Amino acid sequence: MPSKPKESRRTEQRNATSRNLDRMTAMQIVRLMNREDRKVAAAVSRALAAIARAADAIVKAIRNGGRLVYVGAGSSGRMAVLDAAECPPTFGTSPKLVQALIAGGRPAVTGAVEGAEDSRTNAERDLHAKKLTRRDVVVGITASGTTPYVLAALQRARRRGAMTVAITANRNTPVARLAKILIATEVGPEVLTGSTRLKAGTAQKMVLNMLSTAAMARLGHVYENLMIDVKPSNQKVSARILRILAEASGKSLSAAEHALRRAGHNMRVALVMLELGISAQGAKKKLRETKGDLHEALGE
Repeated sequence: MPSKPKESRRTEQRNATSRNLDRMTAMQIVRLMNREDRKVAAAVSRALAAIARAADAIVKAIRNGGRLVYVGAGSSGRMAVLDAAECPPTFGTSPKLVQALIAGGRPAVTGAVEGAEDSRTNAERDLHAKKLTRRDVVVGITASGTTPYVLAALQRARRRGAMTVAITANRNTPVARLAKILIATEVGPEVLTGSTRLKAGTAQKMVLNMLSTAAMARLGHVYENLMIDVKPSNQKVSARILRILAEASGKSLSAAEHALRRAGHNMRVALVMLELGISAQGAKKKLRETKGDLHEALGE
């Protein structure tokens, strides 16, 4: 009797603890998933050195006029789209600074696009449309480490001289050979065999959060641990902006609101006004002189 083929990708192997998944109660299933999910943070912790190197590379690229471009397919691509979409409202950055390419384009964000992840030609076309340069960083996200769309994108990025980073749950796969920085979060087999939207997807979300948050903090889009460049997209965020100004300056909410109005709703200008007791014009001059560095503008 022929032996069964051995699957080398751990994310495609069966998880011994969930073999009876279809006969478990709901409580048994969620307890099992919770136990498995505890392994994710540990897997990410083993990749922290690589994650930090990637964040530093992103900072260097952006300071040199480059961009951060995520590339993924399926659930990995959706994670990429989510993180890129959150950067402008959270950090006040241009939508062009952090971008995401998902195999199959916009329709793939909310549904499956048949064969999209297998198209190397589409990856070449999509990156060509971005006018990629050597100043950019391309982060390929593929749990399996074998997704053709992502592999082709990283190959094109290498040819253009761009920095390449890979986020995968399987270390010894083709994507490792294409990335200058490999972030391997080896979370092991999924509770539902091959469903990498689970532990592998959770690990991807954690890594992407770390990359964008660390990079934007290093680039000055954060003051202390406050979102100093957050955009007022709704009433909740508008109220948060006033609390941030009051917290950062030690002044009252009413004082923060008054300064924000006088500053033309620029949080940085309003904070300098509140801290130094100067006019909006004086605060803007301070920020110009320090190239937007809040700590330097405030004499800290």
